[in-house]
Amino acid sequence: MPRTLKVYSSQEIGTWLATHPAWRLGDDGQLWATFTLKNFAQAVLLLNAIAHLAEVANHHPDLHLYGWKHLSVSLMTHDQGGITDLDFALVAQIDALPRPA
Repeated sequence: MPRTLKVYSSQEIGTWLATHPAWRLGDDGQLWATFTLKNFAQAVLLLNAIAHLAEVANHHPDLHLYGWKHLSVSLMTHDQGGITDLDFALVAQIDALPRPA
């Protein structure tokens, strides 16, 4: 049986994003963030940490490593057609990851 989750409105998402300034709601309806790390190795470490969180949650974002130290992340609950608590939970976990100074 397919799961049904609450899909949040743009206004609700905007309110929630006020506490997660690295993230924005894209025109495509996905949550987006871009992280710039010190070097390639740190970018790959962050990518792998996010991949681990996503695998544990069984909720997989799109990850794009580019320019040797930039990582963009986008996510939404595709089977629900929008942003749900699954997305908010994964964003919170990503934001809690340690980042090198």
